[in-house]
Amino acid sequence: MGHTVVAVEPVDELRTAAIDLHQSSRIEWIDDSLPDLRIINSMNETFDVIMLTAVWMHLDHEQRRRAMPRVSSLLREDGVLIMSLRHGPVPHGRRMFDVAPEETIELARVAGLQAVFRVVTPSVQQANRNSGVTWTRLGFEKRITLTA
Repeated sequence: MGHTVVAVEPVDELRTAAIDLHQSSRIEWIDDSLPDLRIINSMNETFDVIMLTAVWMHLDHEQRRRAMPRVSSLLREDGVLIMSLRHGPVPHGRRMFDVAPEETIELARVAGLQAVFRVVTPSVQQANRNSGVTWTRLGFEKRITLTA
């Protein structure tokens, strides 16, 4: 669609697979991670859209508290943050936390983002649906602040 994408993936195997699957000169793949996003932050760029897809629940409470202002600082004014929160049993051997949408909405509000979208959906994977996994999809906008 002509967009330029900066894709962040900290897991080497997942990043390599994604690069192989999505070969495009318009995608820049970065080895970085939340909560600090040190490499992305050093680029001194801001973005129109940031997507955190199946990421937030891998951060503990303190990491989420540190990450939200960082993510907000990377959004342009009127930019959009879209994220998904996984709910349900944690797969064996995985590090995940149960994250309440209300907590995330409050962290975003404090970081200057306004919630504009919230919907709960079943998992697209049948095995996850069978085990009761659902997702909360959240959307936020970074509003322009007017000074008097």
